[in-house]
Amino acid sequence: MQAGGTPAERLAIAEVVLHHAEAAGATEAEVLVMAEDAALTRFANSEIHQNVAETNVRVSLRFVRGKRVGVATTGRTDPEALGRLAETAGRISDLVEETADWTGLPEPGPIHLVAGAFAERTAAFSPELRAEGVRAVIAAADAAGVTAYGSFATAVETVAIASSRGIRAAEARTASQLITVSMGPENGTGYAEAAAVDASTIDAGALGREAAETARRSAGPVALEPGDYPVVLAEYAVTDILDMLGYLGFSALAVEEGRSFYEPGRRIGSDLVSIRDDAGDPAGLAASFDYEGVASEPVTLVDGGVCRDVVWDSATAARAGRRSTGHGLPAPNPYGPFPLHAQMAAGTTPRAELVRGIKRGLFVTRFHYTNPVHPKLAVITGMTRDGTFLVQDGEIVGPVRNLRYTMSYLDALAAVEAVSSERRLLKGFLGAVLVPAVRLGSWRFTGTTGSD
Repeated sequence: MQAGGTPAERLAIAEVVLHHAEAAGATEAEVLVMAEDAALTRFANSEIHQNVAETNVRVSLRFVRGKRVGVATTGRTDPEALGRLAETAGRISDLVEETADWTGLPEPGPIHLVAGAFAERTAAFSPELRAEGVRAVIAAADAAGVTAYGSFATAVETVAIASSRGIRAAEARTASQLITVSMGPENGTGYAEAAAVDASTIDAGALGREAAETARRSAGPVALEPGDYPVVLAEYAVTDILDMLGYLGFSALAVEEGRSFYEPGRRIGSDLVSIRDDAGDPAGLAASFDYEGVASEPVTLVDGGVCRDVVWDSATAARAGRRSTGHGLPAPNPYGPFPLHAQMAAGTTPRAELVRGIKRGLFVTRFHYTNPVHPKLAVITGMTRDGTFLVQDGEIVGPVRNLRYTMSYLDALAAVEAVSSERRLLKGFLGAVLVPAVRLGSWRFTGTTGSD
């Protein structure tokens, strides 16, 4: 599926643009080439209804003249377009104000390409193979008497970076994701998802059975009074916690601007909570370097419930007198660095045993429509979705209607009582996450959603 070109071919494009930028008078320049070959099979009403594929290339130039920084981007790679890109970025740099705290582009450093970032089987994955996975999902739904919806996606991303400082980095990465929602009688719904570098390792049939069984069991939900309940959060719900905390607080820019909950040495979770970002772990969607061409380092964010560090890009690191941890995003980037490969450490409790510790509480499959209420306190509001169940005396006894919550995710970490020994690789809105399921002593539900 690699019609978008090899890493060497993409790096050659970056070299051409870099040459144009230097000829146009750039004192510094950085070229980022991102190419993606993506394919998607969608299904609804237990039938495949769409199969699409696309190839995109984005060439971005950060053109620096003194302390003036101009950024321009094109989707073309012909010689004329690449030359014009340098001219455009140069003109932009002449028109913008100086960046007073400009510290320069990052210096080159050693980059060791990690193992496990690319799977040839994903790159060669055909529409027929995606359809085979979808058929397994639909067969599970049919067997349970529910209807399946969802998508099966595969992608190859090729990233290449060249800079006037001497950075040269290029890599191909693959990713795949299968998502399914099952819908059944009496408002029963279920959800399942998996991500992988190698699409052939996704067990589509197991995901189909999981979603279908949840939909079957969640039929006929009953109303439950809002309040504080102990909960078991499935991995899909835990993903939202890691995403939100990464977005709101584990960024060096958020700390610099005083809008983060993070303080070195501050306890924000129970002893069972350890979170790190590790782009090099082959258990995740691995990557060797960031979008500035800096090697991605593992960063411990929380260790045994205590804040240890945040992620850094070249700009935030330079201002703080530190070194970038390789978490830079494509320029122009007003958001700062983010943890794009977050992981929560596994525990010692088998997933099936998490509910055993609850006398009366809830099992939550996932959250929906979550939004920050108080970013610095990490207070989030949202709703449960696709399988919320009452737990009594350590057993799931029946479905309940979806509930709205307003909860500090820091309080959630502090309330963790048990962590599953199994983890799942999923995709959040920031990137890949490797997460367990967890049991919490308390979760604050503030209202019903008015629907099932």
